[in-house]
Amino acid sequence: MDKIWHLKRFNFFTCLSQGEMVEFSKVTIEKRFNKKEMIFLPGDQGDKVYLLKSGVVKISKYSDNGKEIILGMVNPGEIFGEMALVDKSPRNYVAEALMDSYVCIVNRDDFVRHLQRNSEMSLHITKIFGLKFKRLGQKVEDLVFRNVFQRLAGLLLHLVDTYGYNKNDQQYIYVKLTHYDIASLIGSTRETTTACLNDFKRQGLIDFDGRRLVIKDTDGLQAVAQGH
Repeated sequence: MDKIWHLKRFNFFTCLSQGEMVEFSKVTIEKRFNKKEMIFLPGDQGDKVYLLKSGVVKISKYSDNGKEIILGMVNPGEIFGEMALVDKSPRNYVAEALMDSYVCIVNRDDFVRHLQRNSEMSLHITKIFGLKFKRLGQKVEDLVFRNVFQRLAGLLLHLVDTYGYNKNDQQYIYVKLTHYDIASLIGSTRETTTACLNDFKRQGLIDFDGRRLVIKDTDGLQAVAQGH
């Protein structure tokens, strides 16, 4: 029953009956991945779909010269590795646990069988594909039309909205990201990103507590993100 309860947290399973949910849970395997542990790598067979139960997972690609490009981060209740539903081609990107994470793993054929039985569930998956393409398009627009300060401010606002928690009347981001990670997320270099972060700190917009980011002025960041 515990596995079924967690599966119900995924929006695209809400259309399943209790019996269908029980059947789906039978083909689901739960696995823990430690912080920085790889979930899959380029070249791995694309025959599984992953559902994040808890933690945070980083999705990235590496260029021929070894530069990492972060495509996005997966949060609890979200699906990743879903391209396996299209075909079984080998993976061409990396999934890495950013913190200790629990993942539900489903064989691709079992997942497809349930999609074929439930049109509403198929529609949910289609919407997920559409949303991810929309996010990718937004990222391209940001790179073209917004400068690095705007992109960084926008990312920090997204991070505090998604991963923020209150401590001593300030907003902390509980996911620990390196300056290199942040640079990759905004399409910049580590050196430029570090300089921008230090500038934001001088302006009183952010601060650092060890490796954790502290957001001190969301209104100020919003103004920067909007180009004011």
